[in-house]
Amino acid sequence: QLIDRGLRPYIDFCFPQTPLNTYWNAGWFRVFGDTWRTAHAVGAVMISLATLLTGLYAWRRFPAANWRTAAGVSSVLLTGLNVVVFEFGTIGQAYGLCLFLVVAAFLCAITAAGRTELAFAAGAGLLACTAANASLLTAPVAPVLLIWMIVCSRAGNRWTKAAAFVACGVIPFWPLGWLFLQGPRQTIFNVLQYHMLYRQVQWEGAWQHNIDEWTAWLGSPQALMLGLLAIAGLACVWKHSAWERAARREFYLCGWLSAALILHISTAVPTFTRYYLLAVPFLAILACAGIYWSGSRLAAPDRPFWPAMLVCVLACLCLGKVLFDAHDSTNWHDIQEVAAKVNQVAQPKDVVFADELVYFASRHAPPSGMELADSHKLSFPAATAALFHVISGAELEKKMRAGVYDVIEISDDDIRIDKLGLRQLYAHSAEVGDYDIFWGRRNPSQTSTASKVK
Repeated sequence: QLIDRGLRPYIDFCFPQTPLNTYWNAGWFRVFGDTWRTAHAVGAVMISLATLLTGLYAWRRFPAANWRTAAGVSSVLLTGLNVVVFEFGTIGQAYGLCLFLVVAAFLCAITAAGRTELAFAAGAGLLACTAANASLLTAPVAPVLLIWMIVCSRAGNRWTKAAAFVACGVIPFWPLGWLFLQGPRQTIFNVLQYHMLYRQVQWEGAWQHNIDEWTAWLGSPQALMLGLLAIAGLACVWKHSAWERAARREFYLCGWLSAALILHISTAVPTFTRYYLLAVPFLAILACAGIYWSGSRLAAPDRPFWPAMLVCVLACLCLGKVLFDAHDSTNWHDIQEVAAKVNQVAQPKDVVFADELVYFASRHAPPSGMELADSHKLSFPAATAALFHVISGAELEKKMRAGVYDVIEISDDDIRIDKLGLRQLYAHSAEVGDYDIFWGRRNPSQTSTASKVK
């Protein structure tokens, strides 16, 4: 929405991400409207395409011909019905776009290894670096694919392919370079310094949080099954497979990509379980080899249906349980009710204090510094804060007490509301679900009288 209004990431508002996913969403908003449905639909389409490409790869290239259909179906369900892919890939963040890009880059790279044409190598570089410019979580994909292509090239000049990879990989960086030329300090702060120095500010127990996230797979039957099958798949390829060398190398590439992504994501402080969804397609491909290896020994090598069916049913049941447990969570219907109330009591030019989701749903422009709630934990000198469009929590509370905001929407937090004296500062209030809304600022004499009455 901010980009659609002519604002620029970093220069005009704080946004500690690489920019392409934001411009991607803004482009679709221009076509279909700036609603959550547009963002979710686009994310769902990208996840569906990534899942389809993963399944097509397993169906067409799985070395055991009589297991190809089972491998294709299994990889589709292990990817598309993965809990974190299903829940977070279909939202407006970069996961859906990135998952499609990294899978497409993988397919281009393995095709380039056996072809003399440069188009596939160039496509791999373009797609992998586009993913990195949509989210830095995918940063390891490009170097892993480039090194693998150089080592495993079977046709044509490997160094020419590497040059094509790098040359086209530079293209997606131009929006970031354009923003850097306009605001080098702001760009460096948002893309690098924020993640390296400020992510864990005011986050007590960040490392304990990371340990909990690193070990979360132990409490997830679906993640545990996927991980164990992927390990079994690597063991199958390494020790127990008579498959062609080229096919084995493609499975090893899935292992390297999974390992690189998992290690890179694990270094973020704090990190989150949902970040690991970017490795799911490659783990799913390896899991197909694991299903083949275990199914061949537990059942029969020429009867793939039941082993694959068992894994797919378990994946479906795990997802169904998670969705059922979350059926009463906050959803967009709740946010839209809050936004409707804000729009009812706020004039178009009113200064509104609200959560990010309510700004989006109500289409009220956030005041400068209010675009990213997480930035309120930072405290800079006034000039630096203005340059980076950051307002500290203390400064924010000062503004709230001073009555700067015509309307305040705040999550249900009676302690904070009483601390700020919002019921005395504003003449009107309403509760909508788990949110409180205040409007109608009193003048100082009215505020004093209200305090005495209380």
